[in-house]
Amino acid sequence: MKINHQPLPNIVVGMSGGVDSSVAAYVLKQAGYPVRGVFMQNWEDDNDDEYCSIKQDSLDAVAVADLLGMDIDIVNFAAQYKDNVFAYFLQEYQAGRTPNPDVLCNAEIKFKCFLDYAVSGGADNIATGHYARKVVRGDVHYMLKGADTNKDQSYFLYRLKPHQLEKSLFPLGELTKPEVRKLAEKAHLPTAAKKDSTGICFIGERPFRQFLQRYLPTNPGDMITPEGKKMGIHEGLMYYTLGQRKGLGIGGAGDAWFVAGKNLSANELVVVQGHQHPLLQSRSLIMHDLSFTLPEKPKEGIYGVKTRYRMADAAAKLTYLNEDCAKLEFQEAQWAVTPGQSAVLYDGDCCLGGGVITKTDQNSIV
Repeated sequence: MKINHQPLPNIVVGMSGGVDSSVAAYVLKQAGYPVRGVFMQNWEDDNDDEYCSIKQDSLDAVAVADLLGMDIDIVNFAAQYKDNVFAYFLQEYQAGRTPNPDVLCNAEIKFKCFLDYAVSGGADNIATGHYARKVVRGDVHYMLKGADTNKDQSYFLYRLKPHQLEKSLFPLGELTKPEVRKLAEKAHLPTAAKKDSTGICFIGERPFRQFLQRYLPTNPGDMITPEGKKMGIHEGLMYYTLGQRKGLGIGGAGDAWFVAGKNLSANELVVVQGHQHPLLQSRSLIMHDLSFTLPEKPKEGIYGVKTRYRMADAAAKLTYLNEDCAKLEFQEAQWAVTPGQSAVLYDGDCCLGGGVITKTDQNSIV
């Protein structure tokens, strides 16, 4: 990785205690840049229980920094996380939608609070272990998909504003996950064999329903077909997402059952039989809270779109409804497009931004 700046910029790496951020720091150190680390502690409610790994993660981050000869700060952003990420997370679940906390966490914590902290301490850039790339053409910074198509995380970074992207570096952008593991082993990093985290951003891996019950009251109700036939009892609308198959408890012969909608006013969960049921197929969606990575928003037209992480780009026509709301019309129907999730636009490999899905032509939260 080369950065064409003289003198070399001071870089602060966000170190989570995982292998990716550890290797990001290693790559920068090997390239000769002045680097220090920051470990962000963003959750305090139960950081000593069996599902929360903050203590171990911080020890791992410090161990890596020590091995690499780096200074590292442990910084607490728990109040900002609770106010700007977790409160929204609960609000969306209570409204029957399925939010993506990783997207908001990146925008509000990693590339806002962390960036502000680093710059105020004299940093020129921050770096993270995300699998994404950045190129600079003229004065414009473009965010591209990571070279590893299986690990590309540009979807989670679509809310970065141009000024945040300008200050951000992604040292793993050209690497694959196996290459990152090999580099970690070569450098004898303590995190080389550490398992990747798959839990809620900064909260950890824990039984999800049990966790939500601490903050939101349960409210069981009927599971019904679109025709009104009762199929069972749901445990609370917030525990289900559109397209969900597991945990419905509907027996009998025939195709599997899926969640296809929620009726908040009646506290009913709408279920349908068969993966290809029409209510699971959407031709269009409305998104709001638009955010773009480039100085000028994309023009109306055809783009590649992801409505969930890891899906292949789907061609869709972008039309603006107002300054903060747009419509996407897909060339082919998309499966289980989910309100609360994000629709992200791409021009080839370039991530342009996107918005939060509010409704589709089929699935709605009412």
